[in-house]
Amino acid sequence: MFLMDIIELMKKELVRRHYSGRTVESYSFCVKKFLLWLGEKEPRRITKRDVKDYLGWLCERKLAASTLNLSLQALKFALENVLNKRFFVNIPYSKVPKRLPEVLTQSEVVKLFSAIENPKHSLMVRLMYSAGLRVSELVNLRVKDIEFDLSYGWVRKGKGSKDRLFVLSEKIKQELADFIEFNGLAAHNHVFRSKDGCSHLTTRTVYAVVRKASALAGLGKRVHPHTLRHSFATHLIENGNDLVRVQSIMGHASPDTTMVYVHMASPALVSVKSPYDNLFCQARGTLRNI
Repeated sequence: MFLMDIIELMKKELVRRHYSGRTVESYSFCVKKFLLWLGEKEPRRITKRDVKDYLGWLCERKLAASTLNLSLQALKFALENVLNKRFFVNIPYSKVPKRLPEVLTQSEVVKLFSAIENPKHSLMVRLMYSAGLRVSELVNLRVKDIEFDLSYGWVRKGKGSKDRLFVLSEKIKQELADFIEFNGLAAHNHVFRSKDGCSHLTTRTVYAVVRKASALAGLGKRVHPHTLRHSFATHLIENGNDLVRVQSIMGHASPDTTMVYVHMASPALVSVKSPYDNLFCQARGTLRNI
């Protein structure tokens, strides 16, 4: 079996199982890189030692744990589902350092919006933030997915191929409706289309718009489209919404995923006081000399 045969068979299986296009692309890249590293070795003779040696080779190049884990997941899928090998499922994954995602303050979000002059780009970035949409969800949004009368919309086949409800901001709703009418968009059309009007806008374009706006606004942070989703969730917490409600709006399967935004919310905005503030009230006499 040749290298490209394995890649194509794996792609077909990933698509059949409704994996996202990004996952198909990432897995294909990882498996191709591994097979090239193997050289002329027959794929059906791949051993557990080959996989461990390859991951060790990646470690020597000081790649991130997340990159190692992606490679392991891709190899596991290819070897189990294409080559029918099931002998290395117990290889441990690398520990990924837990880092809080970067978020923008509410004032920084306003600065970002103000730096975008193109009306179409401004609308799509503001919609992405106001609804907590992923960039892939934004570019795949169709007119028929928006319920203007009810002030909500639908993400169709989002992460995990799940449908999800999103909130439609009252301050954006009319502007969005006018944009759709002005451009003569039919129900099946994507809301944000490419210049030629034949397909939806690419995620690359959205990334470029956000990066440019961040630089013009002088935010001094690494801002990308997903930063807006992180900021949206954090600001929901700061505005007094409970964890269960935010979990539902974000479409998280586990409350643990949503909990990270509680850690990032500003204590002042969620009415959290330090216990130190109460010490002087309850032990005034004891602390008289401090």
